[in-house]
Amino acid sequence: MHKSISRRELLKLLALVVGKVGLGTLTGCKPLAGRAAEGLEPRAYLPLVMGGESSAVIPTPTSSVILPTLTNTPTATATTTNTPTTTATPTITPTPSSGGGRVVHVRDIGVTSWDYGDTYYGNYVNQARVDTMVDQGVMALTNAASLAQAWQTLVPGYAPGKAIAIKVNFNNNYQTCNSTNLELDALIHPINALIKGLLVAYPNFQTSDIWIYDATGQAYPDWGPRNVNTRFKAGCLYPGVRYFDYFCNEKAGYTTTNPSANVVWHNPSGIATPPSGIKVTDVLVDATYVINIPIVKRHWGTGVTLAFKNHFGSIENCYPLHDWVYGWESHYGGVAYNPVVDVYRNANIAGKTVLVMGDALFGNWENNYSKAKPWVTFGNRAPDSLLFATDPVAIDCVMCDLLNAEWQLDSIADHYLVYANTVGLGTYERGDPWGSGYNLIDYVYLS
Repeated sequence: MHKSISRRELLKLLALVVGKVGLGTLTGCKPLAGRAAEGLEPRAYLPLVMGGESSAVIPTPTSSVILPTLTNTPTATATTTNTPTTTATPTITPTPSSGGGRVVHVRDIGVTSWDYGDTYYGNYVNQARVDTMVDQGVMALTNAASLAQAWQTLVPGYAPGKAIAIKVNFNNNYQTCNSTNLELDALIHPINALIKGLLVAYPNFQTSDIWIYDATGQAYPDWGPRNVNTRFKAGCLYPGVRYFDYFCNEKAGYTTTNPSANVVWHNPSGIATPPSGIKVTDVLVDATYVINIPIVKRHWGTGVTLAFKNHFGSIENCYPLHDWVYGWESHYGGVAYNPVVDVYRNANIAGKTVLVMGDALFGNWENNYSKAKPWVTFGNRAPDSLLFATDPVAIDCVMCDLLNAEWQLDSIADHYLVYANTVGLGTYERGDPWGSGYNLIDYVYLS
């Protein structure tokens, strides 16, 4: 008998075959780089500190980086409200004094302790060390003298009722509310850390103004909506935080009549127009600020899934757009056009995003749907890293380069970044975070 398989299973099988053969092989690209041969000796490569003022020093295998000293500030007690009043007001994104897009990469070897076994990876993350990583990251990003000043710079003018929408990634938690699989999804620890910092910056901060969401209703017809996982919520240290998704928590709906919710397509002549009527979720329209927390992942169809593609989870149905984002599809526009950029250009995303925090505590150099594996380029262990930026193009470039060093990306992987740069969304530059660094991107590494 022939057993029928779902579209997701079929795509996984196709991705596995492509991974073995190498999509680069099929498209004429070079062989894989970071994992070209079995038995490769693990090495812990150490990147340079590039550009900008920082108290960090260039690390060597026998020395550690000197970090700014933080002043211990008592954590304020949060007062929650049931129904906060929200007014969507575009915020001002701070501009690094160095001129280019600043990307801060913070690594703490040992912040994770998972053995890549059969238990939940989220139980093996040290919250206190994540707190320090986030504190150091936002301070270095803003050149702030204190943690409070850093968050006041990133989230200016906060008052109770001004909600912060946090886009997380639950691409692998579909059709259920409490999946126990080990496919890599969002971690709560960075969010606990940023709430802790916001309470330092704003003693009147309301935890009910934190709106965590993944609003995808349908990515493929037989996969179903993504939902915020029960085990993720169980790790939240702050009562009152609100969660939005398609059916497990508060509804991340699409009922707004605000015209700003509509995604506008800017496809050039000769490239077909994506489907009309696509809107961003009400969560974004009703929020005042946005924080984007993508997971550093390779993607079997688009090369990578990072800050830009994470917002495919801000629209109800991204399935029709795949004809424009997969390199082999008829409407693919290369460096001339990509609808992930138009989604990001929506005023409720580009106009409100105050921080992009790349989650590379584990990351997935292999694909976007499987259990994570150790990274050779991080000493045959987890990356133990978080990345910080206000420039979405610059941080995606750096995250692309980290993935590329581990397993050479397909040539299409950064086409959307070239296009995003041409429409003014940020600084495009591909470089070497493990060596020569960057000329345009202000790359700061803290270990």
